[in-house]
Amino acid sequence: MESIKDMTDKENWGDKALEKISQTAFSEQRKARRWGIFFKLATLIYLSILLFFFISDNDKKIATTGYFTALISINGEIGSESEANANDFKRNLNDAYNNPGTKGIILSINSPGGSPVQAGIMNDEIRRLKSQYPQIPIYAVVEDICASGAYYVAVATDSIFVDKASIVGSIGVLMDGFGFEETINKLGIERRLMTAGNNKALLDPFSPINPKHKAHVQDLLDQIHQQFINVVMDGRGEKLKKGKEEIFSGLFWNGEKSIKLGLTDYLGDLDYVAREIIGHEQIEDFTTYETFADRFAKQLGVSIGSEIRGKFFNNFVLK
Repeated sequence: MESIKDMTDKENWGDKALEKISQTAFSEQRKARRWGIFFKLATLIYLSILLFFFISDNDKKIATTGYFTALISINGEIGSESEANANDFKRNLNDAYNNPGTKGIILSINSPGGSPVQAGIMNDEIRRLKSQYPQIPIYAVVEDICASGAYYVAVATDSIFVDKASIVGSIGVLMDGFGFEETINKLGIERRLMTAGNNKALLDPFSPINPKHKAHVQDLLDQIHQQFINVVMDGRGEKLKKGKEEIFSGLFWNGEKSIKLGLTDYLGDLDYVAREIIGHEQIEDFTTYETFADRFAKQLGVSIGSEIRGKFFNNFVLK
């Protein structure tokens, strides 16, 4: 039989084990609370930093006294979700024209082109404000490249200045993609596609191309190309030299050659145009730039959807 002492020791051992478990659980809870407080403080500090940069990025002051040259930059691809987009551009352009200190406007362009819709809206807004403010000249100054949709915008200005090595032109429209039907056949993959509407699967990359669909898309491209040509002819008029078929073929040239073709007007950079042409060397930047908060949002994937251009082919682009 167990002695009273042995039974007491067992009871004490159980109590001690229970006490140790309780102490361990309590200690873990304390650690969890400390880590919780730490992460909450870290999140608060992080959000405070984001707020600081957001306010700093949006705290752009424009001079309201004296006269100056207003600057609006068009950098990168033109698109509704790009930094160069019609909404920001219209707001920036209106701000520049409405400022009493503006004596001239320069569009500093370094863009390969992009959306014909966005470029068309930008072109229309330039023309509208030019007629409303005829006393304020507006010039395009090309840096490295002014191609396709970017040139679509530039032709609405009074004159286009380039560097002799700038790339100008590419007056055309493209729509690209891939065809994988042979690949999936070789892999033994069966394509199962069901549609409601005979043309709903237009240009499906896993199906053989339908000649009717191809003709339809080509007709769309030709129409947009003709719209582009009309805009260039309206903007440049008699400045364009002979050989218009070549000019509108999608080729591009350096700045020096573009002047000879009548696509652009003069050699000159931003400072030269502000100082010698507009006559006001002081430059005030009216461009809306992507903020820190915008960049952070993109890193979180908020704008992922805007990067998807159909299944396996791009939208219509002026490139």
